Amino acid sequence: MNSPLSIIISREYLERVKRKSFIITTLLVPLLMIICMVAPALFMLLGDDEQRNIAVIDDTAQIAQLLRDTDDIRFTTLDNGNLDAARADDDYDAILAIGARAIDNPEGAITLYTRGAASMNTDTEVTSQLNRAIEDIRLRAYNIDNIRQILKEVEADVTLSTVRIDTSEDTETSSILSYFLGLIMDMLLYMFILIYGQIVMNSIIEEKNNRVLEIVVSSVKPMILMMGKIIGVGLVAITQILIWAVIAGAASGWLLPFLSSSTDVSSEPAVAAAIQQLSDTGYVASLFVYMILFFVGGYFFYSSIYAAIGSAVDNIQDAGQLSSVATIPVVIGIIASMSIIQNPNTALAFWLSVIPFTSPMAMMSRLPFGVPVWETILSLTLLYASFIFMIWLCGKIYRVGIFMYGKKPTFVELMRWARYK
Repeated sequence: MNSPLSIIISREYLERVKRKSFIITTLLVPLLMIICMVAPALFMLLGDDEQRNIAVIDDTAQIAQLLRDTDDIRFTTLDNGNLDAARADDDYDAILAIGARAIDNPEGAITLYTRGAASMNTDTEVTSQLNRAIEDIRLRAYNIDNIRQILKEVEADVTLSTVRIDTSEDTETSSILSYFLGLIMDMLLYMFILIYGQIVMNSIIEEKNNRVLEIVVSSVKPMILMMGKIIGVGLVAITQILIWAVIAGAASGWLLPFLSSSTDVSSEPAVAAAIQQLSDTGYVASLFVYMILFFVGGYFFYSSIYAAIGSAVDNIQDAGQLSSVATIPVVIGIIASMSIIQNPNTALAFWLSVIPFTSPMAMMSRLPFGVPVWETILSLTLLYASFIFMIWLCGKIYRVGIFMYGKKPTFVELMRWARYK
């Protein structure tokens, strides 16, 4: 015979997994992420590629001759230098007026007059060409032959190759890839903990208003009921993570060979390091396992708080004020993670990684960069010990709160409920 706990877990899990909203969201989110990555390039390809005709009025008589036509812009130098006449001529999409002091002091001496709003691409291209032209004119003033070629030959472009020496073998890593992996994993964990924690809270409030809980607790202990809800909803989140992991794995199986074949990795050390890092099955698998472990710990820790809040109030409005107890530490953790990603080895990063209120988010930011095993074990140990204590504490509040109606309790009252035997 099934135990009451397994029945509650099965009900909470199946009720949500079978919903169309779960299926649509699970499949739609990866698609939206792909669209967000591809859309900018697609819009640029499909954008208007019509060449802009820009009239140039050059009072220096030197800059205009150095401007070069591109696929997007065609420069036409006006000999008469009459701005009013150029503005009246509809053949020109814009007029570039260059003042006499533009070479010595270009600030405020150059103006681009446009018909309608100027595009960012046009502004960028015109500014780039003007900078190069003025630099060339200034360099010529030193009377050094081939000075531009000399500067080009002495120009250095260093690409730093990063190799970790604190592992069993030297491993080349990509700090840029680690940065983005930490950011993505951090945001996913933040999203899952808040969303699914609040689902637990809202479910309890809904059943409490329908008086369903009063019937259920007549045959099931309140602690078992709370644990059933938390575990059932948590399994829904893990199911979603696993599905996304399979989709990401399938996508990377196609993407990595494509990048390797389409990119000359020998001339792009950063890309080569990123591909090597993503191709390391052990590295990727360890990140996924740690994400699950920290999600389970963080989810149980915070969802028990949300469950206690849901049992103590009668409506979502009252819950919104009390839920700041759970929301604020999570937000602090995600804000601190933005700094941790920049430098994952500071003392602040370490302490935020071991404090249970912030450790799930902080450790997700650090793990892609490599964290000593003892720090990871310490963080997980403290997190899991804390969520066991938090479930025990919030369970005591839950067993009293589900029978309370008509009054929003204060924090003092919640603590008094926790002391009841």
